[in-house]
Amino acid sequence: MPMPEGLSLSLEPATADELEAARVFFAAPCNFFYAAQSLEQLPAPRGLELAFAGRSNVGKSSFINALTGQHALARASNTPGRTRQLNFFDLGGHLTLVDMPGYGYAQAEKKVKEDWQGLMFNYLRGRPNLRRVALLMDARIEVKPSDTAVMDLLDKAAVTFQIVMTKADGLKPGPLARKEAELQGLARSHAAGFPQVLVTSARTSLGIPEARAAFAALAQNAG
Repeated sequence: MPMPEGLSLSLEPATADELEAARVFFAAPCNFFYAAQSLEQLPAPRGLELAFAGRSNVGKSSFINALTGQHALARASNTPGRTRQLNFFDLGGHLTLVDMPGYGYAQAEKKVKEDWQGLMFNYLRGRPNLRRVALLMDARIEVKPSDTAVMDLLDKAAVTFQIVMTKADGLKPGPLARKEAELQGLARSHAAGFPQVLVTSARTSLGIPEARAAFAALAQNAG
């Protein structure tokens, strides 16, 4: 599929043309094609990769489904922390979406580091085509030690991460603005943090078009 024109990496709000180009970009067929539970099982790099990470029950599956306009592309597990593999999805041949396991179910920073020092960290550190990690955080829940532990690992792996607030419809405007400012400050305090925080709700579609524009611009820039 040809790369849509009119996409930008600017931190300025996306224009109507950029939002429409991103809608077309993410309207391409998106299909699961690979799962890896060890470094040796990783598929050969092919094109740009965008990974999604977040604490268990943050709404990661719902967010990926909302981005792609599909209801069951990424399936949520009823058992937090059960899935310990990387799932790869092809978006129209021009972007690979990588669903990473949820973290934080053990409620312990040490446990997060142990889990992510293996396959997850090796994937982050050694994947040459990984362009960015979308780090999802529940707008209604305070930042946990497991969140900052993963940010530290992303700093160490030298992989840019962008914070995505999920379930933003659960907060009123005032608390939501304060939460966004808090997370922007947190992102700026990390070497690998991208300064723009995306505010979203998969349930109401709040911020989903803007998230599409931000991620589609990565692919255009790489192309």
